[in-house]
Amino acid sequence: MPRYRITIEYDGTPFIGWQRQAEGISIQGALETAISKFSGETVGIRGAGRTDAGVHALGQVAHFDLAKAWEPGRIRDAMNFHLRPNPIAVLSAHKVDETFDARFSAIKRHYVYRILTRRAPPILQRHRVWWTMRDLDAGAMHEAAQVLTGNHDFTTFRAAQCQAQSPVKTLDVFDVSRHDGEIVCRVSARSFLHHQVRSMVGSLKLVGEGKWTRKDLTDALSAADRKACGPVAPASGLYLVAVDYPKSESAA
Repeated sequence: MPRYRITIEYDGTPFIGWQRQAEGISIQGALETAISKFSGETVGIRGAGRTDAGVHALGQVAHFDLAKAWEPGRIRDAMNFHLRPNPIAVLSAHKVDETFDARFSAIKRHYVYRILTRRAPPILQRHRVWWTMRDLDAGAMHEAAQVLTGNHDFTTFRAAQCQAQSPVKTLDVFDVSRHDGEIVCRVSARSFLHHQVRSMVGSLKLVGEGKWTRKDLTDALSAADRKACGPVAPASGLYLVAVDYPKSESAA
């Protein structure tokens, strides 16, 4: 049974999130419906990251199996045709080995969080950034963010409903920089806890505003207590931008 890997871009605004649920339109559900329409098969699709409602993706990865073999380019084009008018696009499709798993084969996930700092509200970027009228100190935020890199107990930055077996994760990269009126946070790790990135960014915003110091962030992390977390950043500014896999798991 052939297995296919697809790379997907989507605007998460109108969806209940990646995961199929009893009520509402999910990204997973929209993709499965598109596959069924062109192939006539009912399939389950697994994604690399189960993004929340309102979270976007530039490079989400998923896989699925079909009984019939298809040319990957036809899969891409047929899915895009049947996905209309949903704001989802299949950027590429490849045939992969049956051992490939979009979620469990991943060795690193890369997220970006965008904060727009200006007096005027966003119009074209509405639902795609976290808007604040206050300026933020990107340098202070970057310096404080280094406290979070490495292996830690991230209980403070973990949602209460998180289903991960352990709160201990290794954060490889947390860079904060300013670009044309935006504060851009780039975060990379093998895996993340539920709401971890948004929780960390929300706390770092307090540093950028001068309300917290690097020590305050350190103390919040060390507390291993959800009550020590700053406000959780909204979903609108978060993007899953890429997922890395071992070379042995590359597309066939």
